Amino acid sequence: MFNSRFSPVRQRFVSLALLLLASSALADASPGNPSFTTPHFSGSGNCAQCHNGITDSQGKDVSIIRDWSSTMMANSTRDPFWKAKVRSEIARNPHLEGVINDKCSKCHAPMANYEAKKDGSLATQTIFGGILDAGHPKHDAAMDGVSCTVCHQIPDSPLLGTLKGMSGNYAINTTKTIYGQYGGPGDTAITPQPMRNNTGYTPTFSAHVGQSKLCASCHNLKTPFVDAAGNVLSTTPESEFPEQMPYSEWEHSDYKDQASCQACHMSRTDGVKMASRPFSITAKRDNFAMHDFIGANKLMLTIFNNNKTKLGVLSDNFAETISKTDAMLKGAATVTLYDQPNTPSALDFTLKVASTTGHKLPSAYPSRRVFLHVVVKNAQGKIVFESGKLRRDGSIVGVASDNLPDKIEPHYDLITLPGQVQVYEAIMGDNLGAVTYTLLRGAKYLKDNRILPVGFDKKTAPSDIRVVGSALRDANFVGGSDNVRYLISGLPDGNYSVRAELVYQTLSHGFAKDLFSDTVTPEVVEFKAMYDATPEKATVIDSVQFSGRVSTPLP
Repeated sequence: MFNSRFSPVRQRFVSLALLLLASSALADASPGNPSFTTPHFSGSGNCAQCHNGITDSQGKDVSIIRDWSSTMMANSTRDPFWKAKVRSEIARNPHLEGVINDKCSKCHAPMANYEAKKDGSLATQTIFGGILDAGHPKHDAAMDGVSCTVCHQIPDSPLLGTLKGMSGNYAINTTKTIYGQYGGPGDTAITPQPMRNNTGYTPTFSAHVGQSKLCASCHNLKTPFVDAAGNVLSTTPESEFPEQMPYSEWEHSDYKDQASCQACHMSRTDGVKMASRPFSITAKRDNFAMHDFIGANKLMLTIFNNNKTKLGVLSDNFAETISKTDAMLKGAATVTLYDQPNTPSALDFTLKVASTTGHKLPSAYPSRRVFLHVVVKNAQGKIVFESGKLRRDGSIVGVASDNLPDKIEPHYDLITLPGQVQVYEAIMGDNLGAVTYTLLRGAKYLKDNRILPVGFDKKTAPSDIRVVGSALRDANFVGGSDNVRYLISGLPDGNYSVRAELVYQTLSHGFAKDLFSDTVTPEVVEFKAMYDATPEKATVIDSVQFSGRVSTPLP
């Protein structure tokens, strides 16, 4: 588990230290004080004074801080999966703790990370036994997650949307300028004085706040990788592992010219006053971008909602955010019956999976997967064929990687057996080409057949977002869709019903099993308990039902 360059004595010492930590349950997390100030940032609690208590034309509460408070961005440092995974990565490569702390806090605790770089304390600043602890001077800034004065202080720059501006390499305007979308050419002028008097920040128009390149600052992420001995093999930013690249996927699709990240992930409404104070503000905005930042992580939002005290959660708005997340998932793709030929002595049909998503599905962190669950029943309602059955522990019957950690479930164009399952996923490989679930060992992808967005040309895709494996040779695996044929033989003549579901999972069983093999590290143990207690480990995106018939030709 630990780096082989360290002596057995030190390895035993680290193991003993973790064992002692795990001997008692983790205390409830401190939520932090969102009304903090630092030299460069102001907490969300200060913004809430004016940007909560606002409604739209229908009287619906669209308060900015309220909506944001129940998002993954607001709770980026409270995320128990993130904490468990970071702690696990440190345990497996303790000599790289400083690198891991910096890389992971850039985007999950950006205000604490930035201030540490400014005051020179980054080298001694840790996540565990550091910024997550209530007594740390940067704790409040860390617990406010990806807060208002982070995104709205990133200036427009030629580096945005480029490699040099990604992976958390954002700049912060040190003049306390807050960039927004209002007050630009042709728009009603904004009055900067109220915000300036109350917080010291000056609101200023800049169009880049509504552009995808801003999101790329953190949502394109490359990470270093090491060999089995812990030696860093990636020598340049270009050579690092593309851990997640949704911005680049979007850029290589038709969505680049149709819709920004914000257009899909921020709900829209009309008739909104930007602030509840001062009362002199009367201008109402249409097409207002709500700060609900809807994604696909329904699992983690549910865990937040069920473990508020344990995780230090402050928001009571998770039910609404979970509902919106569920709706987004159910609009992410469709599954339909594409073809159903009359094949003698067999049930023969082809399913078409079509994406309505502006990047790969699933995208972002490679623990996520989408799969097809197909159930065939006879006229008596008995299941006679099933591919893709999900177990209660989150594993899928028949999927090779869920049974053996070194195996990969192939990409299929034709499925003939129940043990064959179409799984759309990205599987990491180390520098020697072996399957790995340790992020720092991830050097390349051994499989990437995630569903492509419309317009994505797999033949011309850059290496960081390329299709990997047999999907590259599958002629009907194209930008926007994939066709999968099911040819089921050996069934008696008769009528059959078929139900096909497209299912999404935040945490694949392979990732979970590898992480939970650590029964000592307290953050891992805590997350496993929360995960095990969450019954819904997957969400059905779409489904289709149809009938079929098997008949044997007369001699």
